[in-house]
Amino acid sequence: MLCELSIKNFAIIDDLQIHFLPGLTILSGETGAGKSIIINAVNLLLGSRASASLIRSGCDMAELEASFEIAPGSRTENTMKEMGFDSTDELILQRQILQNNRNKIYINGRMATIQMLTAITENLASISGQHAHQGLLKEDAHLDVLDEFGGLMDLRKGLAVKYRELIPLIERRKALDLLQQKRFEHMDLLAFQEREILDAALGPEEDILLEQEGLRLKNSEVLYQAAYDCAGILYEAQGSVYERLMEVKRTLEKNLKIDPLLEKIYESINHTIYQVEDETGELRGYLKNLRVNPGQLEKVEDRLDLIRKLKRKYGGSIQAIHEKLEAIQRALAALETLADQMAQTEAELKTVYDELAKLAMNLSLARAKASVAFSKKVKEELADLMMPGTRFFVRMSPISHNSTNPYLSMEGKTITESGMDQAVFMMAPNVGEVEKPLAEIASGGELSRVVLALKSILAKTDSVETLVFDEVDAGIGGEVANVVGQKLMSLAGFHQVICITHLPQIARFGEHHYRISKQVKNQRTQTVMDAMNGHGRVEEIARMISGKDITPRTLAHAEEMLNKK
Repeated sequence: MLCELSIKNFAIIDDLQIHFLPGLTILSGETGAGKSIIINAVNLLLGSRASASLIRSGCDMAELEASFEIAPGSRTENTMKEMGFDSTDELILQRQILQNNRNKIYINGRMATIQMLTAITENLASISGQHAHQGLLKEDAHLDVLDEFGGLMDLRKGLAVKYRELIPLIERRKALDLLQQKRFEHMDLLAFQEREILDAALGPEEDILLEQEGLRLKNSEVLYQAAYDCAGILYEAQGSVYERLMEVKRTLEKNLKIDPLLEKIYESINHTIYQVEDETGELRGYLKNLRVNPGQLEKVEDRLDLIRKLKRKYGGSIQAIHEKLEAIQRALAALETLADQMAQTEAELKTVYDELAKLAMNLSLARAKASVAFSKKVKEELADLMMPGTRFFVRMSPISHNSTNPYLSMEGKTITESGMDQAVFMMAPNVGEVEKPLAEIASGGELSRVVLALKSILAKTDSVETLVFDEVDAGIGGEVANVVGQKLMSLAGFHQVICITHLPQIARFGEHHYRISKQVKNQRTQTVMDAMNGHGRVEEIARMISGKDITPRTLAHAEEMLNKK
C-alpha cells in the first residue's frame, strides 16, 4: 500500500507531501492543476523513463520519494530478499533526476539500478489511464488474467517446472544423436590421440630436464675445459691448492709440540685437504661423464621436438597433456556406453514428456472452461457499468510458432512454458459490430469501463496492492459515472484505490478526498494539495457539479450526493 509520496522541484510542483490511507482516495481539481503530474511521479518511482525536462524551471534536480507498506510473504518482500535488501514492513523508494539526464535510485537507502527498481515494484501498483492500461490491454497478459481468474496458476507453475525438466533432456538427446552420427570417426580420432600420448610416455617435468641436458651438451667443450682447469688448480698443477695446504699442514705439525693450541687449526686444515681430494675426484668423474656421444644431443633435441608437438596439440605443459589423456579416456568410455546413454535419455524424455503433455492438456481444458465463466462474468460487470448487450468472449487458439521437435508439441500444437494456448479478449460494445481484440476498441469511456470491470473481477486474485485510475471517467457521465463510483468503492475493499476524476458522481464515493490546485507564490506557479473534509468537501463536489459559480442550490445538491452513498 502506498503510504506517503513526496515530490520536490518536479514540473510545476515545488514541494508536495501527500499522505495516503487504505480504501478509495479521490484526487480532484481543475484541468492543468497537476493531477497527472502526481501520477507521473508515481510512475517514475515504479520505474518509468526519466527526463531532465521534468525538473522544475530554475532547479538543478527533481526529487521523488514514496513509502509503501509491504505485506509479509508478498511477492515484493520475496523479491527484495532475493536482491539482498533488508526485509521490513516498509519499502522506501527515492529517485533523483539530474540536469544531465542522469538519475539516481535508492531502495531503502541503498543505491539501486532501474532493473532492480522495476523488479521490486512490479506488484506494488498498477496505473490505469485512458491510453495506458497496464497489462490488461496487452494480449500477452490475457492468458495470465484468465489463469488468475480460473485459479490455474498452480497448474501452470507445475507445467513450467516440467517444461524446464524437459529442455535439458532434449538438448542431451540432440548431443547424443550428433555423437552417434560421428561415433566411429570420433572414436578413431580419440584412440589415435590416446595412443600418441601413451607412446610418448612423458615423465613429470621431463621437458625441463631435457632442456637442461641439451644446454649442457651444446656447451660440453667449454664445460670440459673449465672442469679440467679447476681440477688442476685444486690438485694436479704445480703449486696447486693441495700442495700449499700440505705445506701448511707440515708446518703446523712441527709446531704442535711447542704449542698444543695449534691442534684445532691443524685438524681443520687436515679436513680441508680431504675435501680438496674429494672435490678433485668429483671433477674427474664429471670430466669422464662429459665425454659426449655423437648422437646424444640429437636424441635430446628429437625428444624435445616431440614434447613441443604434443604441447601444441594437447596443452601448454606435460601436466595439461596428462589431463587431456584422462579426458580422452573418459570420452572413449562414454562412447562405448553411448547406446545405453541414448536408451536411458530416451526413457527419461518419454516419461517427462508424457507428464508435460498431460499437464498441458489438463491446463487447456481448464482454460476453455474458465474462459466461458470469465466471459460471462465480464458481460455481467459491463452490464452493471451501463454497457448492456456488449458481446465479450475469450478467443483461445494454439501457439502460433509451431515447433518441429516432437517433444515440444502435441497433436500439432506447440507446448511452451505456459502451455499450448494463446488467449485474446474479444469484444463488441455496440449491437451490429463485429467482435474485435480489446486493444482495438477506440472509445476511451468504453475502454475505461472494461478495465474497471476486469479489475473488479480480479480483485480477490490480483496481487497488485495499489490501483491508480487516471481518467477512468473519460467519455462517461450521469448514471454510468455513479455505477463506476460504486465499482471503485467495491474494489477498494480488496485494494488501495486512488482515482483521479472530474465527475462528482464518482468523487462522492471516496473515503478520502484531496483537491489539487495551482497558486502563484513569489511570481511562480506551483501545485498545492488540500484534504477535503466536512464543508470543504461539499464545496469541492459543488465545484465539480457547476464549476466556479457555486450557488446554495449547488451546495445542497453536493451535500445530498455525499449523504446518498
